[in-house]
Amino acid sequence: MNNKEIIRYAQASLLKAGAQKTKCNLIKKEKQEFNVAAGEISLFRTTFDTNLYLTALVDDKKGTVTLNNLDMENIDISAKQAVEMAISSKADKANEIAEQQPANEFVKEPTKPDLDKMYDRLVEFMAFAKEKHPKTIIEEINFDFTTSDSYLINSNGVDYFTKKGIYTFVVMFTSKEGKKTSSFNYVAHVTKELDKPFSKCGNIDKLLRESGEQLETKSIPENFVGDMIITPECLDEFVSYITGYLADYPLITKTSVFKDKLGKQIAKECFNLHSKPISDEIATSYYVTGDGYEAKDSTVIENGILKTFLLGLYGAKKTGEKRAVGSGCWEIDKGDKTLEEIIKSTKKGIILNRFSGGSPSDNGDFSGIAKNSYYVENGKIQFPISETMINGNLIEMMMNIEEISKERVNSGYNNYPWIKFNGLAISGK
Repeated sequence: MNNKEIIRYAQASLLKAGAQKTKCNLIKKEKQEFNVAAGEISLFRTTFDTNLYLTALVDDKKGTVTLNNLDMENIDISAKQAVEMAISSKADKANEIAEQQPANEFVKEPTKPDLDKMYDRLVEFMAFAKEKHPKTIIEEINFDFTTSDSYLINSNGVDYFTKKGIYTFVVMFTSKEGKKTSSFNYVAHVTKELDKPFSKCGNIDKLLRESGEQLETKSIPENFVGDMIITPECLDEFVSYITGYLADYPLITKTSVFKDKLGKQIAKECFNLHSKPISDEIATSYYVTGDGYEAKDSTVIENGILKTFLLGLYGAKKTGEKRAVGSGCWEIDKGDKTLEEIIKSTKKGIILNRFSGGSPSDNGDFSGIAKNSYYVENGKIQFPISETMINGNLIEMMMNIEEISKERVNSGYNNYPWIKFNGLAISGK
């Protein structure tokens, strides 16, 4: 059977086993990957990954099974298991599948890798790092091209196919000089094209240079309440905390700090957050949501006002709020100051390059350690810092945005500026 025949057979098998409604999602991935370890190309391989997700609904009860052996006998066994799981589960009227929509196919280039160019870009980057950043050791590079074919159908008539491919480049590094070693760091870049060297992508060159600077770190002179400039590489962690409060679980359980904030101010007026799943500007774009709807771009926070929750179909039915048309592929609008101007306007604070901390509490309190970061005083970067703690509250932080940079970094996952927040408690040893 070809892929379309497999997924239609799976749907028929679920219905035959007793499912009243079904959803089937077949995802096939092929990854061609170069690995670098200890400065040498150590591996090239091709791997395949296949998963078929079967969902059965019976009397508002839901059962889901995942399988990767796609012969007819195994599909039949798995379909029966999905129906049995549904029958034995608790009924919930929010269990539903997407309504009928026009069938569609999304085929986005590239769908095949340029292996010669991948090799050339990899060798080029290793030579660049060795020549320009001799103190910095490239511990590991994972560089791959992944093609995915995704088929999604349901018993209401939803029928989508997506084919796409992306290059993913992840480099991990430290610097060493004598007995001195800098803190480990890493950076990732995703792209649809190999049109420029990775040394010129995002902040990769800057981060390698800073790794060498971080061989010598100091404690901050004193504990203080001041500013924190979060870099684009670090900002995604904080965006994930904020958007996490807008998702199904915290809104269904009413534990979200934003549960009553739709249409209200949750950030400074200068802050705008967009989800751009179908934009060509974000390499990790997608076209169909996991629930089975065509994805759309949307604005989540506009001029500081919360415009939409990020609910899936289940969460929307559970809460009575609208389903989100997309999530992820985040973009934050740029500001009106250069990064240099933002640093110059900072009396006392830090530039946060990497954050190591636990998830925030339900009320938004968080704490963690600043890694690969810098102390700023009187408008100048003073030195790389060590053992520095940050304490704050995410909800207050969003209302205490001071400045957003004109510059942004598009990592392929998202497109972020530098953002300066005030009122953070910063403490050293």
